[in-house]
Amino acid sequence: MIPSNYLEKVYAGYLGMNIGIRLGAPVEPTIWTYERIKNTYGEITDYVKEFKNFAADDDANGPYYFLRALYDDAVDRDITSNDVARAWLNYAREGIGMFWWGGYGVSTEHTAYINLKKGIPAPQSGSIEQNGLIIAEQIGGQIFIDTWGLVNPCNPKKAADFGEAAARVSHDGEGVLGARFFCAAISKAFETSDIREIIEAGLGQIPANSLYAQVARAVLEFHAQQPDDFRACRDMLERDWGYDKYTGVCHIIPNAGVCVLAMIYGQGDFNRTVEIATMCGWDTDCNAGNVGTVLGVACGLEGIADKYRKPINDSIVMSGISGYLNILDIPTYAKELTILGYRLAKEPCPQEIVDSFTERDVYFDFELPGSTHNIRVSDPFFCQARHSTEKAFRGTGSLEVVFDRMTRGEKSKIFYKPFYTRADFSDERYSPTFAPRAYSGQKVSMSIYLDQWGGNETMGIAPYVRLHKSKRELVQGYIKLVNQEWIEVEFVIPDSEGELIDEAGIVLESYSTRKPKSLGRIFIDEFRISGKADYTIDFHKQSADFGCVTPFAHNHGAWSLVDGSMYLMTAEPSEAYTGNYFATDYTVTVNINPQIGDSHLVAVRAQGAMRGYHAGFDGKDQVSLYLNDFGYTKLTGASYPWQLGQNYEFKVTVQGQVITLFVNGEQILQHTDGTFGYGMYGVSTLGAARAYYSNIRVTEL
Repeated sequence: MIPSNYLEKVYAGYLGMNIGIRLGAPVEPTIWTYERIKNTYGEITDYVKEFKNFAADDDANGPYYFLRALYDDAVDRDITSNDVARAWLNYAREGIGMFWWGGYGVSTEHTAYINLKKGIPAPQSGSIEQNGLIIAEQIGGQIFIDTWGLVNPCNPKKAADFGEAAARVSHDGEGVLGARFFCAAISKAFETSDIREIIEAGLGQIPANSLYAQVARAVLEFHAQQPDDFRACRDMLERDWGYDKYTGVCHIIPNAGVCVLAMIYGQGDFNRTVEIATMCGWDTDCNAGNVGTVLGVACGLEGIADKYRKPINDSIVMSGISGYLNILDIPTYAKELTILGYRLAKEPCPQEIVDSFTERDVYFDFELPGSTHNIRVSDPFFCQARHSTEKAFRGTGSLEVVFDRMTRGEKSKIFYKPFYTRADFSDERYSPTFAPRAYSGQKVSMSIYLDQWGGNETMGIAPYVRLHKSKRELVQGYIKLVNQEWIEVEFVIPDSEGELIDEAGIVLESYSTRKPKSLGRIFIDEFRISGKADYTIDFHKQSADFGCVTPFAHNHGAWSLVDGSMYLMTAEPSEAYTGNYFATDYTVTVNINPQIGDSHLVAVRAQGAMRGYHAGFDGKDQVSLYLNDFGYTKLTGASYPWQLGQNYEFKVTVQGQVITLFVNGEQILQHTDGTFGYGMYGVSTLGAARAYYSNIRVTEL
């Protein structure tokens, strides 16, 4: 049975996972040993490092992207290892992001990925037989599985079975048992907050004589003798179960001991549990992330301290192949996981959850307790934003923004961030790339309520978007707010003239003179960015970030900016993808100047590295349309005389099941195929090539 508070528990669990990852990431091994963490930070009771924005981490990427097997393959059945293996190949950019690419035979995930690419199927790809015992029993089988527990509440066995199927893509033996343990523990946490019951539920899904069960029992027995000293227990783990006995880069057994230690010594307290997991060293972000999911579900939102929750601000970024999917709003994703959980349980999902979820557009309803949906303020001296249940345009929640002693001309922006670049991050973790979640032609709308406490004039707001490269703000006309009334605000995003949009929201301004100053609150509800996009990409106004040309994610090849064009040089098949991952019908126009090579294509409805359509030049005097569905199949072709060193305008339209290719205004190909109904666009080549790409325009139909 799905619990009545399922959505809130999922939200708390996913928040808990990301809090744990963020807490543990700055003190990851090998530089940060247990002793160095202890000597430097002592008792950790808060984040040890501030981030501009916390960049993608492998512990977050895997649970997010591998779960998409439930959309791509296992739509109406239980998952298999092969389903998850296909997600590995489809959503990763080879060698960049997603997980640690530490080398074949060193990194378990890198090893499994190469095995899959070379045709070794899952679960053989992660087996002891294929890779040996040490590689197969590293920690990755445990750290990528939290979401399988979240979508299988109150059903530890089913959760464990799903976790095992996913883990076997890359792991075997004890590595798989870690997946079973944690998926079962997460599942059990939906029906009890008793940490001993939760641990026992996890142990109930693995063999009692396994090393994993043995190290867990050793910790539980030590705790029974010394319940108040987690460091003494950590010393026991070092002595009896340490890295000197379980080799490789990051073996699961010592870290399993730390996870059980953190949960039992944390005594059911979320905050203390993730702190202990971090202080214990070894794989700090993985361990704190896993126990954070369990305790997040068990303790609920009320158990998570504001000091840990507030810096997250309901946002996490990923580093998969879709820049659009890489920008994640946690409350929205919690709804997505909840809908999947009902689907897997074969129970009807409450209609209000279904109605409040959209994957194609941005929609923030502020209904979940404490939710902020990554809305920010530009001037925290004048404005503070927080969740409120005091007033809502619809439902029970809204965003409350307190403005404090503002006078005429003083302003603060209140905005959502739909795009990021390297400058927005403190480090290079896993090289995320981004495609905006707001475009010219789309409509931004929200409901705003004014509750003014002081000031001799009302407050005003002006909708705006900001352009990334120039930092120019396209401010619309000012609107006077009406005290004690809701007003509807909407505007169409104007032409960005080839730039990308990295802020969308309102400018709040005081109209009061020096005394009395403006003081009060506004409430924001029903924030949306929706509708059909119509925009251009001018490469004069783009940058090279994380090794990619904005706003693209590149897979293979050397890409750069040259004289207002995106330039590719490659000796192998290569692709670049961007755009709304869920766009359906659209036209994309690209100027291509091929310099060398026989293959110069435009991609449409691409759902990753292994799924999509590719149309364009394909050999001497030939054009072709290919379907890529884990291998390229030629759908149709035609003769067309083309030459290297010439500019060609490609226009590809996808509408319904019809795909049409125009070259220099002339229709060359048209074909009907219903394999893929939505996806990104981009450019690609099936072989060695050099080419320039410019003047991109996208129009949704």
